[in-house]
Amino acid sequence: QIHLVESGGGSVQAGGSLRLSCAASGNTAVNYCMAWFRQAPGQEREGVAGFDSDGVTAHLDPGKGRFTISRDIPNNFLYLQMDNLKPEDTARYYCAADYRYCLGTLLLSGDFGYWGRGTQVTVFS
Repeated sequence: QIHLVESGGGSVQAGGSLRLSCAASGNTAVNYCMAWFRQAPGQEREGVAGFDSDGVTAHLDPGKGRFTISRDIPNNFLYLQMDNLKPEDTARYYCAADYRYCLGTLLLSGDFGYWGRGTQVTVFS
């Protein structure tokens, strides 16, 4: 199992930046894939970006060009640098992990095995 804890959320004015962090613990000795998702009130959860254990990344439309995913693999951290934030980026952001390859179907479907509790991001105009 993998235990995930997110941090770094907050309130920021449109155009500002935030950096989210996710700390993983538990059975991290086995290669695992990680990703960020978000869910706004009344909307479905959507994938934002993923980072597999080989260093390959995928960024999906919600933040493409503004968000950058990174990962400290040896120390089991995942990050999401969010720049030029917009009010529509307001959502609860979740860190997810899975032992399977996750940059394809899983990132689109959200069918990950392990989830954090999320961190709230609010962008005001």
